[in-house]
Formats: sequence, structure tokens, C-alpha cells
Amino acid sequence: MEILKIATEWAKAEVFSTRFFILFGFLFLLASVGFLQLGKTDLAKAYIIPTLVAGLLLMTIGVGLFFTNKSRITQFKKAFNADAPSFYQSEIERSESTLKEYAVVFKVIPILIIIAALLILFINSPTWRAISITTIAMLIIILLVDGTAHSRIVSYHKELKLIDKNELQK
Repeated sequence: MEILKIATEWAKAEVFSTRFFILFGFLFLLASVGFLQLGKTDLAKAYIIPTLVAGLLLMTIGVGLFFTNKSRITQFKKAFNADAPSFYQSEIERSESTLKEYAVVFKVIPILIIIAALLILFINSPTWRAISITTIAMLIIILLVDGTAHSRIVSYHKELKLIDKNELQK
């Protein structure tokens, strides 16, 4: 039963964390409306579309992860009650797979940030500056939220490894 508790706590923490994607997505959408209403300069007007796109992307990520993790909570209980040892094994495999994905994410996103920063330096167009700056801001938010999610999955994986497999047979 301990594994079910650990898995459920992890999923609930993920549900809470994904709300930050939604919050920041909403803030980007709000910024887009602000630039649309108040933007007087070419640079301010150039931010309308990039902030709109970034807001929609963050909202999509947040809503998708929210519902995925929310449904996991009920699926965990069903899967555990049906076959605890296979639930345990599937969670070990899923957490290991997720850890591998994060290894890629934490390499690719900094590279994308560097590319966006270089665009700011070498392309002196208001549109490209707005795209680059908005991209950097969005990727930093993704890194912040995913950084905490990564530490949670590392912790969750370690806790799973500590569970006595004989307890699952009871």
C-alpha cells in the first residue's frame, strides 16, 4: 500500500506543478493583449504574436499535463489493486524513462536559449528581437517548472527503489 501512497503523492504534486504552466501561459496571453492595446513602438507591436504563441503553448502544455496527471491518480489505484507487482514494475520503468527524457530536455533547452540570444545579437529587427526574447522567457519558465518536476521524479524513483518487493505480494 505504501507504493500507492507514494505514487499518488507524486501525481498530486505534478498536478499542482502543471498549474504554473497554465498561470504563466495566462500571463503571456495577458501581455499579448497589453501589447495589442498599449503598444506604440514597433518593438512593442512586434511582441503581440510571439507572446500570444508562447501563452498558447504554455497553456496547452499545462492543461495537457494537468489532465494527464489528474487521471493518473485514479488509474494508479486501479492498477495497484489489479496487480501490485506489475504496477510497481511499470512505475519503475516509467520513472526511468521520464528521467532519460529530462536528460535530453536539460540539454536541448539551453541550446535553444543560446540560439535565441544569438539572434538578438545578430538580427536587428523588432520582430526577431521580440520572438527571441519571448522564446527565452518561455524556455526559462519551462526550465524552472521542469527543474522542480525533475527533482520530484528523481525522489519518486529513489523511493520506489527502496520499497521491499516482498511487501507487494501481500
